[in-house]
Amino acid sequence: MELRQLQSLMAVVEYKSFSKAAEKLFISQPTISTHIRMLEEELNSRLIIRTTKSIEVTMHGRELYECAHQIFSLKDNLVQRWAEENKKIIRVGASTIPADYILPEILPVFRKHEPDIKFYIHQNDSQNIISGLLNGNFSLGMVGMKQQEKMISFVSFYQDEMVMITPKKERFLNINKDSFSLKDIIFNEPIILREQGSGSKKSIETYFEKMNINEEDLQIIARLNDQESIKKLVASGLGISFISEKAVEDSAKEKLLVFKLPNYSTKRNLYFAYRKDYILQEHIVRFIKFVQDFYAIF
Repeated sequence: MELRQLQSLMAVVEYKSFSKAAEKLFISQPTISTHIRMLEEELNSRLIIRTTKSIEVTMHGRELYECAHQIFSLKDNLVQRWAEENKKIIRVGASTIPADYILPEILPVFRKHEPDIKFYIHQNDSQNIISGLLNGNFSLGMVGMKQQEKMISFVSFYQDEMVMITPKKERFLNINKDSFSLKDIIFNEPIILREQGSGSKKSIETYFEKMNINEEDLQIIARLNDQESIKKLVASGLGISFISEKAVEDSAKEKLLVFKLPNYSTKRNLYFAYRKDYILQEHIVRFIKFVQDFYAIF
């Protein structure tokens, strides 16, 4: 099995035509046909069913196409990463809290020490960032949860805490911050939560489980993937929410009330994540060490 054979298969599947595949790859149509036939003979499976009017991709053909797509994606990422080795570029996949609140705080300071290092930053939820690391899209992840993923290493760099936020309304101003009944509040108020896949959502799910609170019994009126939007909606009086304490260190406190959650700890770590089979470049190691020292958790 050769890469050019897989490339021919991908083109046929994507363009649904042997002639168009040949045109896009700048090779002859008989060559495309030969590549498909050689794959089918090697794998002893029919991959493409060809008629005079159309082609049909078999189940095995679709499986091989998906594998080939991953192979070429990994190859492209590898070539790109090697080309960038001497350019001191860090491709960071960051979940919401690191992207919105950690990186803006540390990058200006770090750049004073390391002005030649460049950052390409992509924001998504923690689950998608980890998937991106596995696919080779990022050299480093900054995420809000740790997964049981044998190919990924997780290193703590910051300890965060989940808090409850409410609008500044009379009924919330009267809450005793040291001993309020969380259940009385959340069963009677509309709630805005983070989307599935985020570390914040996972943390509050764990807290609810400890409190024997079932989400199905709550008035969840919205799910968002942006902390700033959640704060604005809560401030407008739409409902209450549970978000990272780091996200309410700014001027949001002027429009919101912030409450520590009682009974159980809601502390969580934020993590650097990277593939175990990658040797981290020296400038990436320096960045990790800088952030750990900046927040001094060790």
